[in-house]
Amino acid sequence: MLYGTITEFCTPDECPVMSAGLRYEYLWADNVTVKKPIKCSAPEYVDYLMTWVQTQLDDELIFPSKIGVPFPRTFMSVAKNILKRLFRVYAHVYHSHFNKIVSLGEEAHLNTSFKHFIYFVQEFNLIDKKELAPLQELIDTLLAKDAAA
Repeated sequence: MLYGTITEFCTPDECPVMSAGLRYEYLWADNVTVKKPIKCSAPEYVDYLMTWVQTQLDDELIFPSKIGVPFPRTFMSVAKNILKRLFRVYAHVYHSHFNKIVSLGEEAHLNTSFKHFIYFVQEFNLIDKKELAPLQELIDTLLAKDAAA
């Protein structure tokens, strides 16, 4: 939802690469239609990602909706992959569009959403620490504020 507020600013011309600063570039592959990772613009990556996530969520073999139907053995790896990729959207927004988020008065919403996301993935060890590197300083700051409170 927050990404949706900046789509007019996150365009293929403005964001020709899906990145989180100069050191982190993300390529897209879903291992179904795109088997070899491809370089794409940030809005293309986010579109691929959201479509892929929705496909995963709609797949009854991965996310069964009926009571008593067990989750597959691969569920945890699928969930971790979804969350790792969603983190990349946060990383891109913070690195490339934070000034616009501030000008729209949305930084409190973004920070709160991100903080909840981080608490969840850390509580259940769902994203490797190295994947969090693009926003580690922000993560440390947000969590330190809670520890001090």
